[in-house]
Amino acid sequence: MTASETSSPDVADPQRGSDFARLSREIRQAGLLERRRGYYFARMAINVILLAAGGVAFALLGDSWWQLLIAAFLAVVFTQFAFIGHDAGHKQIFRSRRRNNIVGYLHGGITGISYLWWVGKHNLHHANPNHEDHDPDIDLPALAFSRDQSRTKRGIYRWITKYQAFLFFPLLLLEAVMLRIASVQAVVRREVKRPVLEAVLLTLPLAGYLTAVFLVLPPLLAVVFIAVHQGLMGVYLGCSFAPNHKGMPILNKEQEVDHLRKQVLTSRNISGGRWVDGLLGGLNYQIEHHLFPHMPRPNLRRAQPIVESFCARHGIPYSKSSLRSSYAQVLRHLHDAGAPLRGRTPSVEIPG
Repeated sequence: MTASETSSPDVADPQRGSDFARLSREIRQAGLLERRRGYYFARMAINVILLAAGGVAFALLGDSWWQLLIAAFLAVVFTQFAFIGHDAGHKQIFRSRRRNNIVGYLHGGITGISYLWWVGKHNLHHANPNHEDHDPDIDLPALAFSRDQSRTKRGIYRWITKYQAFLFFPLLLLEAVMLRIASVQAVVRREVKRPVLEAVLLTLPLAGYLTAVFLVLPPLLAVVFIAVHQGLMGVYLGCSFAPNHKGMPILNKEQEVDHLRKQVLTSRNISGGRWVDGLLGGLNYQIEHHLFPHMPRPNLRRAQPIVESFCARHGIPYSKSSLRSSYAQVLRHLHDAGAPLRGRTPSVEIPG
C-alpha cells in the first residue's frame, strides 16, 4: 500500500538547479499536486457498493458452485480496496497524515494486509527501486531478478528459480496469502507502531469473513471459495505490480545516479486507455508515481506527457509498453535470470 514523504525528496528540492527541481516546478505549476478528495470519496463509495453487492449476491445464492463467480468478483473488489490503501499510505488522499492513516488502516483490515508493515516495506522500495541491496521487492526467496541472485538460491527455491518464468503466474496464486502471513508475523513480532490496533483490524474482518463463508456454504465449497478468492486476488495484485519494475535495469552500490534518473530508469509505464488506469489502480503511470508519490492517482494521467517531454528534452530514456508486452518482458527477464541454474538446458522461447 504505500510510501510516505520520506521515500523521495520533497518537490521543494533544495538543489533548485537540479533536473528534478525543474521538473517539480513544472508539475507544481500545472496544479497536479493538489488533492482530489472528491475523486477518492466517489471511488471509495463505489468500492463499498460493489462489496455490499457481492455480499448480498453471496447470501442469496447460497449453496451453489456458482459462488465461485462471486469469489472471483470479490477478488477484484478486494484488490481495488488495496489500491485505495496504497494511495492512502502515499498521502495522496488528504494532506493530513492522520486522515490518510485512518483510511489506510481500514482498507488494510479489509484486505488482510498490515497497513504500517506495508508502508515501511514499500517506503524502502520507493527509496531504492530495483536496487539489489536495498529494494525488498527484488529480494524474494523463490525468485531471482539477476543471474547473480539465481546462483545464491538453495533447495526448493533453486528449482523454482530455475523455471521461474514458467512458474511466475502460478506462484502469484499464493501472493495474497503470503501478504496475510507476513502481516500477521509483523504484528506478532511487534514490528509495527500499533500492533494491538492492527491485530484487531486483521482479526475481526477475517473472523467475519470465515464465519460467513462456512455458515452459508458446505465445507468443501467453502474451502474452494476461499482458495479461488484469495488465489485470484493474489494474481490480480501481482499482475498489477509486476510490470512496473521487473525487467528494468537493476542498480547496485557501485552505480550512482541522481533521484530523477534512479526513478525513471528503473520504472516502466503501461500504455492504454482509462480502462487500464482503472484496472491497475493508476500504477500504470509508474514513472510519474515514483517521481511524485504524493500525487493523487487521477492526476498521474495529466502528469505523464509533462514528464515524458521533460525526459526527452534531457536525453533520459523513458520506458512504456502495452500491458501484454510488459508481461512478455518480465517473463523473458526472469527466464534469463534463471539461466545459470539450467546449465546446458536448451533455451525455451517465452511467448511475446
